[in-house]
Amino acid sequence: MNLFSTMETYDYEQVVVCQDRTSGLKAIIAIHDTTLGPALGGTRMWNYSSEEAAFEDALRLSKGMTYKNAAAGLNLGGGKTVIIGDPRKDKNEEMFRAFGRYIQGLNGRYITAEDVGTTVADMDIIHEETDYVTGISPAFGASGNPSPVTAYGVFVGMKAAAKAAFGDENLAGKKIAVQGVGNVSYQLCKYLHEEGAELVVTDIYESAAKRAVEDFGASYVAPEEIYSVACDIFSPNALGAIINDDTLAHLKASVVAGAANNQLKEERHGERLMEMGIAYAPDYVINAGGVINVADELKGYNRDRAMKKVEGIYDNVAKVFEIAKRDGISTNVAADRMAEERIERLRRSRKQFVRDEHHLLSRARNGQQK
Repeated sequence: MNLFSTMETYDYEQVVVCQDRTSGLKAIIAIHDTTLGPALGGTRMWNYSSEEAAFEDALRLSKGMTYKNAAAGLNLGGGKTVIIGDPRKDKNEEMFRAFGRYIQGLNGRYITAEDVGTTVADMDIIHEETDYVTGISPAFGASGNPSPVTAYGVFVGMKAAAKAAFGDENLAGKKIAVQGVGNVSYQLCKYLHEEGAELVVTDIYESAAKRAVEDFGASYVAPEEIYSVACDIFSPNALGAIINDDTLAHLKASVVAGAANNQLKEERHGERLMEMGIAYAPDYVINAGGVINVADELKGYNRDRAMKKVEGIYDNVAKVFEIAKRDGISTNVAADRMAEERIERLRRSRKQFVRDEHHLLSRARNGQQK
């Protein structure tokens, strides 16, 4: 990877590489854009196949957070951390405390939260070293585990996508293929089950999928079979890039709507979904519930206020479909346009403010000279 070339091409602001030999910490903090405010994005721990794969994921995820926060109407920029390691066996207290010190050193430019492979308990350890962390335990006056809130946001966003595709938001009787049954997706399955949906689930950890089978009467298929399930809605809730040339050849759904980040391997795959007549709810719009929830902590957490804003994901998803239909573009392009226009408006406003300040200062200096 040509790191500086990649950063320049996609206008990343900063990448911080962190290591601590004693604890085994190997982390990459990527800050994409802080136009709207400090970068907020979770810490993912994953056993990456290579350091390059970890860098690519950090960069991709941080850019996604810029767009997610902008589309959600938050005054926050985009950032992300990836920690290289197996979250099931490589974690230790020293690792997260060392990482917390690195975050503290950024002096508020980056605020973290939990993500795939990390937990509220991990965030509490980070909090021992820095205040720039959200999603910590309620005992600290915070919101705790954001997974149920993220799931609720995906649920209401899925209803908006169903309305666009079927003309009716009701999910009762809809067959939904759920890929990945982690913390967020399990809660999503609960909402869908209560709505009366028919669930088909899979996970690379079979025990996680079996839990949904037992609790919600879901059917189970092997991970490689989930794309071929004939269903109304395909819901990706694991890792990214799962909408690609190979999987599209097998997909048998009318809607794609799930919690996973960066679902499209390439932007052209959003265009391909449109050509196939599949309604795609852009990932960073529909899965913004968690970040909306933890962002509320920054002004003193109020759950009712946070949940009210999360309910707005329905309207955000509906707006994306409206823009796409109006302009004849794919929904991923429509979502990008919605986020980019908000960022650009603030950039123009700031530039105008600086020009006005400079003009006033020049007039004042001229007046003093006279």
